[in-house]
Amino acid sequence: MAFIADILLAAGAMSAALYCFILSRRLRRFTDLEQGVGGAIAVLSVQVDDLSKALRKAEAATAASANGLATQSRSAEAAAKRLELLMASLHDLPEPAEAETPIDPFFVRQPLVDGEVR
Repeated sequence: MAFIADILLAAGAMSAALYCFILSRRLRRFTDLEQGVGGAIAVLSVQVDDLSKALRKAEAATAASANGLATQSRSAEAAAKRLELLMASLHDLPEPAEAETPIDPFFVRQPLVDGEVR
């Protein structure tokens, strides 16, 4: 009877050792840095680092653009106020008198008469 118990105990130990060996191989393949999940995690962590750098660069560019836009907006508001003031001051001017003879904007040379320039 003790001999049968020893054989069953040895068989149990051998099956547990085989199970641990198979589990060890699967786990090694699972965490392999080349093909397994470990490789995918390594690739994803590199991509996360790259995206973080790109995000920081984009935030810096956005902040610079926002500052430039705010400066231009303040300048445009100041120019608009000056233009409004100039337009308001133009309303105070009297109406210009109309000229009786229309002024020709083109220069026309007069022909020479008896050698004199007119």
